[in-house]
Amino acid sequence: MAASDMKKECKVACVVPTRNGGNDLRALFSSLKNQKQYFDLYVVDSESTDDSFEQAYSAGADVTKIPAEEFDHGGTRQLMINKLVGYDVCVFLTQDAELATPYSLAKLVEPFQDQNVGATYGRQLPKENATPFAAFLRHFNYPGHSVRQSLASIPFLGMKTVFLSNSFAAYRRRALQEVGGFPEKVILGEDVYAAACLVSAGWEVAYIADAECFHSHNYSIFQEWRRYFDIGVFHSDESWILERFGSVGGEGRRFVIEELRYLSSEHKNLLIASLIRNAGKFLSYQLGKRERFLPCWVKRRLAMHSKYWN
Repeated sequence: MAASDMKKECKVACVVPTRNGGNDLRALFSSLKNQKQYFDLYVVDSESTDDSFEQAYSAGADVTKIPAEEFDHGGTRQLMINKLVGYDVCVFLTQDAELATPYSLAKLVEPFQDQNVGATYGRQLPKENATPFAAFLRHFNYPGHSVRQSLASIPFLGMKTVFLSNSFAAYRRRALQEVGGFPEKVILGEDVYAAACLVSAGWEVAYIADAECFHSHNYSIFQEWRRYFDIGVFHSDESWILERFGSVGGEGRRFVIEELRYLSSEHKNLLIASLIRNAGKFLSYQLGKRERFLPCWVKRRLAMHSKYWN
């Protein structure tokens, strides 16, 4: 898939993991079709029962099929990285993302002209139906100015030094392979893990504010709590990341304060809900960090990605 009016400067692969993508996938493929960046499209599908395969085929994708039970956040992406020999840059998108402009991919790939850049990620804008909670999360995590994240960033960015989202991110394939690639059998956070490995090895991670996509989740309060349990599990399993880049406590406090300020302006009726949500997220995160003391049946009930405990 390509646009003939753009110079082919490096070989780019775009990878989309899919499972029953439905209308979200239609929106993504439509936005990819309009991109001004040359790329080849690859889909790795986990036994979709809807028309995801047909959509991928119509979009011109090379499709790899895997059993649903074999899907792994890190391992499945690494499967594709290993397959895509000869590509300079591998872009990852989730099926529920939609590129915001025809130049989104080109903007995401452009920084790789700098040989110090190992990975990039773009700005995620809230979807039209985003709740105030979902919209604020995107505004908080994805500001309107670009940032370079490196070892020199640790004193003032802390854990944000290794913030990265595979919903819309790109990797220099050689750099990722040099640091060991994506991890296998992680509950989530394969992107943060990869960023931590890249930064530790001296590479830079670039946040590109003008590489924009639409992507947000309207999680219920219980879904949010389960997600934060999983984040706690990830930080427990990969404790070296916190040890090297700092705790998440300061950023968490800043998030709560900024969210309350944001809601106070237009959504005062949600202030109590915000406090309850964030208190539950904190407790769930702490439980996740101490998951080794919990029986498996409890962990499956608390986790968003419960199959991790199978």
